[in-house]
Amino acid sequence: MHVTLVEIQVKPDRIEDFLRVFLPNHEGSIKEPGCIRFDVLQDPDDACKFIIYEAYEDEDAVKAHKQTPHYLKVKSELEGIMTGPRTHRVLSGVWLPR
Repeated sequence: MHVTLVEIQVKPDRIEDFLRVFLPNHEGSIKEPGCIRFDVLQDPDDACKFIIYEAYEDEDAVKAHKQTPHYLKVKSELEGIMTGPRTHRVLSGVWLPR
């Protein structure tokens, strides 16, 4: 399994914009073939920090995700909302729900 942790730091005055813009990506992603989990988490100590936990069956499912209209749209719309580039950490899933 292919797991990615994405960290997004949002401008303090743009948290509601982030939530509005990101929701369609979350809703679309969880319906994709090969998507096991797509969780959006907010840091309780830093309301401007969001972690996206993405678990896909394999790298092909991840590649397909990155071509979806909801992913491409959110990627462009986040530019003015974030404080800087997103960070990514790719992991191999050992035990995940199916």
